[in-house]
Amino acid sequence: MALASVDVRERLARENRDYETRFGYIFIVCATGRSAAETLGLLESRLPNAPAEELAIAAEAQRRITHLRLTRLLAS
Repeated sequence: MALASVDVRERLARENRDYETRFGYIFIVCATGRSAAETLGLLESRLPNAPAEELAIAAEAQRRITHLRLTRLLAS
């Protein structure tokens, strides 16, 4: 995120607000290894999803994040 352009950061902020308004919860993605531009692309591609479809995608992202965190915790 620190390397992202001002434009990408502003678009991420705007699209995040739109996402939360549309779905009622914040955008969640397993961002490990992804650039801000990639994350923006994922956010934009998921905005048109039906609410039930997006909830399943968000739940899977949360599962991946939790798995990564637990793996790192157990490895330390």
